[in-house]
Amino acid sequence: MTLWNGSYPFYPGANACFPFDTTRAVIVTVFLSVLVMFIIILPGIRGRGRLFWLLRLVLGLFMGAVVLTVQFTRDWETGWVQANTSYKSFSHIQVNVDIGLHIGLAGMNVTLRGNPVNQINETINYNEHFPWNFGADYDRSYSEGLEKGLPSPILYVAEKFSTQSPCAVHRQYRIAGHYMSLTLWLAFCTWLMSILLFSMSILLYGGHMLLLTAALILFSLLFFFTTRNIPKCPIQFGPVSLRTDYGESFWLTLATGLLCLLLGLGIIILNSVQPEKLKLIFSLDKSSKEEVWDKSCLPAEPSCSAQDVLTVPLGELCQVTATQL
Repeated sequence: MTLWNGSYPFYPGANACFPFDTTRAVIVTVFLSVLVMFIIILPGIRGRGRLFWLLRLVLGLFMGAVVLTVQFTRDWETGWVQANTSYKSFSHIQVNVDIGLHIGLAGMNVTLRGNPVNQINETINYNEHFPWNFGADYDRSYSEGLEKGLPSPILYVAEKFSTQSPCAVHRQYRIAGHYMSLTLWLAFCTWLMSILLFSMSILLYGGHMLLLTAALILFSLLFFFTTRNIPKCPIQFGPVSLRTDYGESFWLTLATGLLCLLLGLGIIILNSVQPEKLKLIFSLDKSSKEEVWDKSCLPAEPSCSAQDVLTVPLGELCQVTATQL
């Protein structure tokens, strides 16, 4: 369950096409707020360590934001086609539309947009979501679409991914999405641990955690790669067919995984070859260490000698009587 069910909340009607995913907007806003907050205190950092500190901050927040955001995106696999097709069942009226398929980890979206939008006295602008995550009933969502009387192109595409379809891709996408989500949550946890270790100046183990984060991210992509390469039924609209390819979330996750891999390997290699440069990058060079006081700089301890004589004026002497207890 996401904020406003992951859709823009101000459009009335079930067939409204939301312009962005509110869950993604909330996550990006939180990470940007953290970035702005740390940039405000950036002038308080002196010397060349300011640049390295800003670079570490941007890279760290970028990796965490990507790993968290792609959990809720719906563009892991996308495809578009323009076709002349029937708009409603049992009707011979043809409309010219753009049909889009957007597959995510928890379900898919089918987009239908008219060319032009207003045709046959209707506004053709749909974006319907059909979930298949654990706890959701895809067939029920499809049945509700039939009851609402959704346009035929949307129902035709959604039927290809139902459990009763001879294409038999529903189970593969559902299981792959579930394990990909679980693996990415583990990657997010290891990313948090790496940030904690770097803040504690435990650089070697922080590099190991980055390597583990990269391994989890790339392993999650393997699930999706395997699922996408299974044979699929053609989604045909007359002479044209709807074909899908890897979407933005897939390539962004791949780039983040490779970035974690390179950074983790770089930290481990620098730690063994040139640890002083690694300490310089993390602002742990000698200038930042606590100064050690030289004993020669301390004042000499007072010494007792025969020449040191305490002289007291005679008039200040007084008689003291001591009584033994």
